[in-house]
Order: sequence, then C-alpha cells, then structure tokens
Amino acid sequence: HVQLVESGGGSVQVGGSRRLSCAASTYIVNSKCLGWFRQAPGKEREAVARIYTGGSSAEYADSVKGRFTIFIDHVMGTLDLQMNSLEPEDTGTYYCAGDRLRSCLLFPRRESFGFWGQGTQVTVS
Repeated sequence: HVQLVESGGGSVQVGGSRRLSCAASTYIVNSKCLGWFRQAPGKEREAVARIYTGGSSAEYADSVKGRFTIFIDHVMGTLDLQMNSLEPEDTGTYYCAGDRLRSCLLFPRRESFGFWGQGTQVTVS
C-alpha cells in the first residue's frame, strides 16, 4: 500500500518562497507520473503541477507558471515543489499524488491520480 507524505508547509509572507516535499521513496523514484494539487478553503482541489519522469517533462497550472518548479530529488527520493514569489492566492492545502495510469495523459484532471497523502498547509499573507 502506497502512502505519500507531504511536508514543508507553513506560513510565509507575500513574495516569499517555500519548498514542499512528498515522500514515499520507492514509489517516488519508480513512478512515471507524479503531481502536486492544492485545495483552498471552500474550493475544489486543483492541479498545480505534474512531472512525467519518463521524459522529465513538466506541466504547470497557468496561475503558477514561472513561479513554481516541480522536480524529483533523487538524493532524498522525494517529489518536491519549489514555490517562489508566493501570493495570497497560493494559500491552501497542498497534496502530492501519483498517476495510476502512469502516463500524465489526463492531467490536469485528477481522476487517475491516487495515493493521496494528508496534505501540508501553506498560508501566504
């Protein structure tokens, strides 16, 4: 049973940076497609970024493009999300997930993503 564990959340000032990590080392390094999603209070969970490790390609939501970077930390065996120039609209609970289809083809839709962790809260103010 895969259990993803997110960490790195916290409070940050507008314009600041934060790095989130998602751990489940064996699954992370062997997975083909991984993603970060977030959910603000009262809103639907939305896609933030995904990485296809088969070709190292990444895709981002328009709202975070140019500010966020998704990558695999091969030393730590984690899926990370580097967030820069944070805005209040980035506030929410951030989740990592793996694509059970191992393809990223349905991203940004999340139907094929699973193994959700408990999330990590990011508050930007």
